[in-house]
Amino acid sequence: MKITIESTTQIVECQTESGTVQCRVWEGVTEGGVKVACLVPRIAAHKDEDLSQFERELKEQLAPTLGLAVFPLRMIL
Repeated sequence: MKITIESTTQIVECQTESGTVQCRVWEGVTEGGVKVACLVPRIAAHKDEDLSQFERELKEQLAPTLGLAVFPLRMIL
């Protein structure tokens, strides 16, 4: 599966086996057109890459859509 996602300003707390972790909410769409939300705790890039553009783009954030105000349990795997 391939998805295209964009960062939002929303941060949520997720429970894991080792405790609570803060995740940024990213909104996106699959190749098939299904809207998705991704909860991303970290992003990494290879240290040998030129990260200047990556770091600038990573700071760009959109306001979340109204549909993400509450996460249905079926969205969290």
